[in-house]
Amino acid sequence: MHPPVRATVASLCLAACLRSAGASPPLPPEPDKVPPAISLKAQPFDLTDVRLLDGPFRDAMLRDQALLLGMDADRLLYNFRVTAGLPATAQPLGGWEAPTCQLRGHTIGHFLSALSLMYASTGNPALKQKVDYIVAQLAQCQDAMPAMGYNNGFLSAYPESFFDTLDAGGKVWAPYYTLHKIMAGLLDAYVHCGNTQALQVDERIADWLKMRVSRLTPAVMQRSLRVEQGGMSEVLANLYALNADPSCLKLAGQFNHWAVLAPLAAGNDHLDTLHANTQIPKIIGAARQYELTGDPQMRAIAQFFWDRVALHRSWIIGGDSDAEHFFPITDFSGHLSPVTAETCNTYNMLKLTRHLFAWDLDPARMDFYERALFNQILASQDPDTGMVTYFVPMKTGHFKVYSTPFDSFWCCMGTGLESHAKYGDTIYFHSPDSLYVNLFIASTVHWTDHGVTLRQDTQFPAQQGATFTVHCARPTQFVLQLRHPAWAASVTVSINGRAQSIASQPSSYLALDRTWRDGDTIEYHLPMALHTEPLPGNPSTVGILYGPIVLAGDMGAEGLPPSGQEARDQLQFNKVPDPPAPVIVCPPADILNHIHPIPGSDLAFKTDGLLKPADLSLIPFYRIHHQRYGIYWPMQSPPFRAAAY
Repeated sequence: MHPPVRATVASLCLAACLRSAGASPPLPPEPDKVPPAISLKAQPFDLTDVRLLDGPFRDAMLRDQALLLGMDADRLLYNFRVTAGLPATAQPLGGWEAPTCQLRGHTIGHFLSALSLMYASTGNPALKQKVDYIVAQLAQCQDAMPAMGYNNGFLSAYPESFFDTLDAGGKVWAPYYTLHKIMAGLLDAYVHCGNTQALQVDERIADWLKMRVSRLTPAVMQRSLRVEQGGMSEVLANLYALNADPSCLKLAGQFNHWAVLAPLAAGNDHLDTLHANTQIPKIIGAARQYELTGDPQMRAIAQFFWDRVALHRSWIIGGDSDAEHFFPITDFSGHLSPVTAETCNTYNMLKLTRHLFAWDLDPARMDFYERALFNQILASQDPDTGMVTYFVPMKTGHFKVYSTPFDSFWCCMGTGLESHAKYGDTIYFHSPDSLYVNLFIASTVHWTDHGVTLRQDTQFPAQQGATFTVHCARPTQFVLQLRHPAWAASVTVSINGRAQSIASQPSSYLALDRTWRDGDTIEYHLPMALHTEPLPGNPSTVGILYGPIVLAGDMGAEGLPPSGQEARDQLQFNKVPDPPAPVIVCPPADILNHIHPIPGSDLAFKTDGLLKPADLSLIPFYRIHHQRYGIYWPMQSPPFRAAAY
């Protein structure tokens, strides 16, 4: 641990809360100049319309806000200024932002996105001030680049020669990946903070890209896309939506990597051995292009990929991959390692899920979203420091490893800064006549089109349901669509204290169509129950859940690294010895009879004669920090044989 950082985070969090409480909310963004070419069945609310209330998600958001306010923008700008030949007096950072790292510069994009998203989520003006400062500094660097011999519009923290090496088929670490983060951060600064300079800088980068790509044959361009390029097709499609320049859409299409996309379009899963997070942003780009063009091939790619990864290639927590790569779906047992479930992958799968849900309103999308949000994203942040995970180990007996404040800056640290800033983006969706409640997170949403504010009070998952209160100036007719999760066998609803006669099935939406009046209340009861889920392809190994919440066994802190699991290198603690894995010794049908709530504790359970060599406490995985844990448990027929573990 770093005690000074811990104290700084706590004090900044308090100050941020005080500033945010009296801040005026930011204005909603301008609508896209290019509307969707397809009919979206529903759309998310803007972050400015949603506010989190007290609960674990707001706690995580405020920790992230404190971290963002405490980060030194000049240190992140150091490599940009050096590359542009400008004075750079700040102390350079380490890890993936070190002056010798080929990926340097990617974090500034994540930082801009996170600041902008957090500003939209809280209205804290200090966040926008940092955004405006960073954008102005980047614009200054872009203006200075030609004097260093770079082409007009180029903006990076590394030399333009990196792209020359890539075009020539040489070895270089993902320059397009880093460029995507920069461009996406600038777009977020424009969309969420109204910074027009950010859009201008982005358009100049796009002009530079058009010049570069126009010199390449299609074969050379496709070869360059073998190297991780992040979401270049997505960000260029988003730029087209904002500026209506057809050349940006054409450029987005030139970043479609057909060696990966073509098999998916044909319904073929050739994902084994591929680097997982290289592929997911390509699919998000395909989804965005479908929305802007109506190309059915792009829809087919996105839908098939989502099905294969979300429903067939994911761990119980919603994450996927081992050592950053996809593996055969028949081989999950051989991949229970310390380097599973890269957090970036889940961040991107949630982005993809939001697109698909808007197309089809399939409740299964939100069943997956909820599982991954609660059990990986919420679980990825250290509650003491705000630092975040890279991998989330599925290996029994291992532990989470977190970033450091100044010497990590992994990809997952960047997406981690963003994830905890935008928890409000999927709780609610809307169509012309319906308001969809997708997630049970304490919050309010303002539906401007109908003059309605809906308040959701809940302590879910500690509470089995939620209370909704409608606020409106006049009686208003709309359909309140309450998600009936797959994990809830049945639900009950009362309106203004009167029980409603309803028919609803798991993994559906319960439609309440009426004229609502100010003060109407809806009590929604979601019974939660213990259940098991097998490791894919191996029914003799199971995980345990309570409703959608993955329960982890507390295996203590013996033998943990003295640093408190903060690491400069994400692989630093992979080889720390782990204790033997406990096993379940009872018939599968009898497992739940050996798990009992701990009196007086929310969501805490104790096994009783279930695990050998010793029973354990089970708590939500998102509450597991600074301790060893188990999620998957091998089953063994009695009597217990010690050699098996």
